[in-house]
Amino acid sequence: MADETTIFALSSGLGKSGVAVIRISGPEVRGVMATMSAPDVLDRRVAFRRIIHPHTRELLDRAVVVFFAAPMSETGEDVVEFQLHGGRAVVRATLDALATIPGCRMAEPGEFVRRAFNNGKLDLVEVENLADLVDAETDAQRRGALAASGVLSTLYDGWRTRLIEIAALTEAAIDFSDESDVSASSFEAARSRARRLADEIARHLNDGHRGEILRDGFRVALLGAPNAGKSSLLNALARRDAAIVSEEAGTTRDVIEVRLDLDGYPVIVSDTAGIRDTEGRIEQEGIRRSLMAARAANLALWLTETGLDSPPNEISRETLFAIRTKSDLALPVEGESAATASRGEPAASTLALPALATLTRATSTLAISTKTGAGMDELIRLIAARARVAMAVDADTPAVARARHRTQLQQAAASLATFIEGPADHLELRAEDVRQAAHALGRITGRVDVEDVLGKIFSSFCIGK
Repeated sequence: MADETTIFALSSGLGKSGVAVIRISGPEVRGVMATMSAPDVLDRRVAFRRIIHPHTRELLDRAVVVFFAAPMSETGEDVVEFQLHGGRAVVRATLDALATIPGCRMAEPGEFVRRAFNNGKLDLVEVENLADLVDAETDAQRRGALAASGVLSTLYDGWRTRLIEIAALTEAAIDFSDESDVSASSFEAARSRARRLADEIARHLNDGHRGEILRDGFRVALLGAPNAGKSSLLNALARRDAAIVSEEAGTTRDVIEVRLDLDGYPVIVSDTAGIRDTEGRIEQEGIRRSLMAARAANLALWLTETGLDSPPNEISRETLFAIRTKSDLALPVEGESAATASRGEPAASTLALPALATLTRATSTLAISTKTGAGMDELIRLIAARARVAMAVDADTPAVARARHRTQLQQAAASLATFIEGPADHLELRAEDVRQAAHALGRITGRVDVEDVLGKIFSSFCIGK
């Protein structure tokens, strides 16, 4: 049921500002304008008006008033915006005045968008995409949200329309089952279309989770033995003391996460407990969590002072990259003489570490020093480059944006696979497979209606039933 109340809220940022925008939406908007500004503001026009208290007639401010008549507004209802001076007292007085008007109340979080959805102005994917744009913290997230705007909805609605056509062909095969040639040709046409659609959905799902990584952040886990320099590296990347640094081994017992903007990409760096053999139960739990962070990471950095310690087998070599830390100390690495190290020769940016023979050939080692900054720029470029590849934004081939979408797409793909491979002598079951697939896609955008199938059947096949 439609909400008969009129809602209002401050739509601009909190705190003192040059301009503050108060948005009002609902059936009482014209009454609000009549009592607080002026009733003669035309639709989609800008007017400069005095804002008056509806009861005391006190002047609250002089502001710009913009009116949008239903249904051509953001929410699909009558909407008016008061663009006030951004002082806290002005905003508070105007909000208090609006609350005294019968039928008006303060909006709940997200209620303007909810009304836009209820009135067909946005679907669920567009609502989520709008949230992603508002929540974007990095330039890559902003670009990704804009690139996906409307594209995913169009894609999923197009697939759902094709499923409705496949359902119509299947229903026709059922209705003409007494005419075997017509029934068989109709069902084969449905399966042929289903195979093409299943291939497209499979390619869409095989995207490396780049859309979800872009939303949630590219995860980097810092791993290594105690005192390998993990906490120092985390602080250097964060440019603040996010983790305790001590010469005492094992000071990090839990996973510490820091969100960073590296070259415009959202990155989550995790400092983990040092990995070693230990009898301490608390430290064992910390190591267990370290390995969990490694498994969840998109990039695992194995930190080592000398290259004499190798990463555990539990860490995937596909995401592993070795980092030699404390290069300013010129510690000897395996295969390097102590005399060479004592000369203090600059460490090469890429070192071969025989002790890391378990790594893949593609894995190399970067030498860094958080004290002097040596190698840090190269490390940041490395992380940013990996993040850029993992989150590549392409408007022509949009990625799955959320885990919710992926779940429904997988269900649609499973139903299509059953439709394609299931016995053809059970047409009613195959028709149900298509309906389940269409229903799964409809749950992504919020458009679920079995009448679509019936409408397509009647308009295309003249079944006459």
